Amino acid sequence: MNKVDFLRLCEETATEDAFAFSARVLPAAREYLAHHNKGKLPVIWLETSDSGDNNIAFMNTTYPYLNQIFTDMIDLIYSNTFMAAQGRDALSLVEDTLSNYYGKFTLVVEGAIPTKDGGIYNVIARTRRGPITALEAVTRLGEAAEFVVAIGTCASFGGVSSAAPNVTGSVGVSKVLKRRVINVSGCPVNPDWFVGTLAHLLMYGEPELDELNRPKLFYGHTVHQHCQRRSYFDKKDFAEKLGDIECMFSQGCTGPRTGSDCPYRQWINHVSWPVKVNTPCIGCTNRDFPDGSAPFFTPLPQKNKSEGTGHPQQITPEKGETHESAKNPV
Repeated sequence: MNKVDFLRLCEETATEDAFAFSARVLPAAREYLAHHNKGKLPVIWLETSDSGDNNIAFMNTTYPYLNQIFTDMIDLIYSNTFMAAQGRDALSLVEDTLSNYYGKFTLVVEGAIPTKDGGIYNVIARTRRGPITALEAVTRLGEAAEFVVAIGTCASFGGVSSAAPNVTGSVGVSKVLKRRVINVSGCPVNPDWFVGTLAHLLMYGEPELDELNRPKLFYGHTVHQHCQRRSYFDKKDFAEKLGDIECMFSQGCTGPRTGSDCPYRQWINHVSWPVKVNTPCIGCTNRDFPDGSAPFFTPLPQKNKSEGTGHPQQITPEKGETHESAKNPV
């Protein structure tokens, strides 16, 4: 599959078969590796300050399934969630990667990076020489990697881990590395976004990114643009309470300023997503989540009037969130 066909496949998923992308990406990767006589994508996955939701989301990938990705697409060298090695055996895998794959491996970081007090609030390993902090590990590995992927909103922008008052000084990965970081944001991510990004890195290198360094393949449109309730919004027919079938902009939906393809890619084996089950979008892929979405279930124009909101809220998109504006329905 050439790059044009790969990009078209992602676009066609919006209107045709929700399973098309995930069902065809693995055969494309296999064909690519066989044709180019290349090995799988070597990956080191570090989990730092987060809830562990993104590796769980990754385990829910379907067509291809998790074992197929490990077998045919990526060489997961280190991951505290998925590997069997422990202690010094596990750390030796990291050192071997730095020696054997310098400049050729992909670093995946899940979670924000605590920076206060030298980063001591997140330690990924303890050695005889002292603790190895997430800050130290990400900095060292990030400098040696070919690509760096931040999986989840915490790793991408700080997310929940950096929410006020942020006592650990947690930040997104790009704040501690002097290089480009590919942000695959979401709380958690849709597994297709992550698997698709890995597939693109394997076959074509870095994907085209938006102003927030997110792959345009998955974040190029707003939730609002493709929402199944958009016609209600256009008619100014808004829900009076949660559970109503009308547009939930009145119930705090942040879809007009949230970039992602949730409405048509959907979740849990491609069958559902929040609005389909009467829950407003809370903007979990956004740079300012969760403070900028708080308080939840409060209309966008009123969020900035509430005490404790971490960021002023606007209906029009932030820079980098290239999406349509919406009018105040209340």
